[in-house]
Amino acid sequence: MPIKIPARLPAREILEKENIFMMDNEQASLQEIRPLNIVILNLMPEKQKTEGHLLRLLGNSPLQVDITFLKTVTYEPKNESKSHMEDFYTSFSEIKHRKFDGMIITGAPIEHFQFEKVQYWKEMTEIMDWAKDHVTSSLHICWGAQAALYHHYGIDKFPLEEKCSGIFEHQIFNGHGDIKLLRGFDDEFIAPHSRHTNVSIDEIKAAPDLELLATSKEAGPFLMMSKDGKHIMATGHLEYDTVTLKEEYERDLERGLSVKLPVHYFPNNNPHEKPLNRWRSHAHLLFSNWLNYYVYQETPYEWK
Repeated sequence: MPIKIPARLPAREILEKENIFMMDNEQASLQEIRPLNIVILNLMPEKQKTEGHLLRLLGNSPLQVDITFLKTVTYEPKNESKSHMEDFYTSFSEIKHRKFDGMIITGAPIEHFQFEKVQYWKEMTEIMDWAKDHVTSSLHICWGAQAALYHHYGIDKFPLEEKCSGIFEHQIFNGHGDIKLLRGFDDEFIAPHSRHTNVSIDEIKAAPDLELLATSKEAGPFLMMSKDGKHIMATGHLEYDTVTLKEEYERDLERGLSVKLPVHYFPNNNPHEKPLNRWRSHAHLLFSNWLNYYVYQETPYEWK
């Protein structure tokens, strides 16, 4: 089944070249099927790249998926054109009367701020509280995961001495391979991370409503979820493209920042050699398992 996105969305051309099956509203209306309605709160600075990352994974599913992109009104992004935001994004006030089968909240480059100091934090908490009754399951990524842990469970982030950037090995925690979210996962797998903060593994293990699913000896807790499946948190970026960490590293150098090479990423630790994508299969597994077991299998056919 296809993913349904606006016909003029720039990411569409890239995904078409990759043979991701897509359709427009007119085509979708001819199918006698209720699509899964997914709302994406995209807080990443390069909106169009993130759109491509997520749509690629959401489109690799036997389910028809209808996407709504959500923007903040209390903060206007500096790295995206106003016309793109007006054409393809909507505000919370325009969709809060609706119910969605799934929601994705992305990361954001604002980790150095306390949550309450983030310009759109009040708006963010309103959306997260709204989702409790209006969304079947939410997937939170990187800073979005830390925000969910803080808002819903009181688990705060803490700063790292240096940026956690690279490709890290992870292990399924405490025999949780039988958890539906991890079906098909290897006992050990790799995933990208890119952040300046972390969360306490002990606090997550002590939270009665949370399940810790996967951890990394180097990068810390990676996957966790609420026991009812409504909140799934990933502190890393399985959705990243092959070159995303390279682009972030080069961007930081251009800004004059003192940054180290992403670890376990460039062949021979040489930034001039092309990195290999060794996490793609688990990225598809995570998103397809979430869509199937925590969204499709749990959502009502008709919301009341």
